[in-house]
Amino acid sequence: MDEWLATAGQSDIAEIKRFASGIRRDYAAVHAAFFSKWSNGQVEGQVARLKLQKRMVYGRANFDLLRLRVLSQA
Repeated sequence: MDEWLATAGQSDIAEIKRFASGIRRDYAAVHAAFFSKWSNGQVEGQVARLKLQKRMVYGRANFDLLRLRVLSQA
């Protein structure tokens, strides 16, 4: 990753330079995401599923119906 960041910093393409610069600003978080054995994938998937359910009943139902829909799929 460090080698790629160095190469990207030398690139003639402005977007790649900005992307590499952003990674360098938050290097610790990016490094941890690549090399950590832990993942938030399951949590993110559940949050996305809940948001989809919420959007589907927006303006048509109250919290009780949303709760029933979420619990019926669990």
